[in-house]
Amino acid sequence: MRMVIVNETGGPDVLTVADREPLAAGPGQLLVDVAAAGVNYMDIYQREGRPPYGRDVPFVPGAEGAGTVAAFGPGVAGFAVGDRVAWAGAPGCYAEQAVIPAASAVTIPDGVDTTVAAAVMLQGITAHYLCHSTHPVAPGDTVVVHAAAGGVGLLLTQMVKMRGGIVIATTSTPVKADLARQAGADHLTGYDEFGAVVARVTGGNGADVVYDGVGQATFDASLAAIRPRGMMVLYGGSSGPVPPFELQRLAGSGSLFITRPTMIHYIASREELVSRTGDLFTWITEGQLSVRIGGTYPLADAARAHDDLAARRTTGKLLLLPR
Repeated sequence: MRMVIVNETGGPDVLTVADREPLAAGPGQLLVDVAAAGVNYMDIYQREGRPPYGRDVPFVPGAEGAGTVAAFGPGVAGFAVGDRVAWAGAPGCYAEQAVIPAASAVTIPDGVDTTVAAAVMLQGITAHYLCHSTHPVAPGDTVVVHAAAGGVGLLLTQMVKMRGGIVIATTSTPVKADLARQAGADHLTGYDEFGAVVARVTGGNGADVVYDGVGQATFDASLAAIRPRGMMVLYGGSSGPVPPFELQRLAGSGSLFITRPTMIHYIASREELVSRTGDLFTWITEGQLSVRIGGTYPLADAARAHDDLAARRTTGKLLLLPR
């Protein structure tokens, strides 16, 4: 059984393909033949050993995917051999097989392709909780979506529009801007001038919320673009981590709110996981949510996938196809 393994932390070249003995499902676990594994920034941070994401080596990267149940361990109910399942938050997915906690898996309904299910889990759940729970977007809210042509950005833009929000989308190229427009963005801008666009669109009042997965490069300008008592939602750091800052800035900028959410706290119960993924799969089957797969790679090209993602050469979701 082939897998990608990290024996030492470092650059993309530390991702190597190796063979190992077949896995077995333990109590409460599913053994899954992996059809597709998601490639995410978190995988890069773990490969680099970046705090607080570092893991003990050796390890198999990847925490998201979809495939077919090959076996299940004692205590598992609700799944059968042959079921198509998807999951997020379970390690070791850059491999032909993975052992997944049954509590982390959901059944893929008819009408949803297995690779699409793999592509929507982590980023779709993230987009869902950002605009439904972290800052529930209300009709007429002005919303900044940074990196709007990325995996989260395209999904988040569509969901904000479903909720009646006005999307100001930042992108870095005309091609990416066109993708954000197709997703429903109302206003398109580059990163250098988005603050001026927010001021123009809101008559100087500022955005109700900024969803920022870029981090260091956009953080200060994002704070400056928010209305009094508005919210800054920092959910990632593709440009690097945000340095420590004085909290008094939030008072002087208009009694702003800031939060750093993470997925684990928004699918803390089985019911919440099923509810969020149920919405995603329903929207996909009904044609309300489009999931863009920006690139697929064999296991042997995992390093290229990491390099493409880190260089921001891609749009939508990147997947490894182990089989």
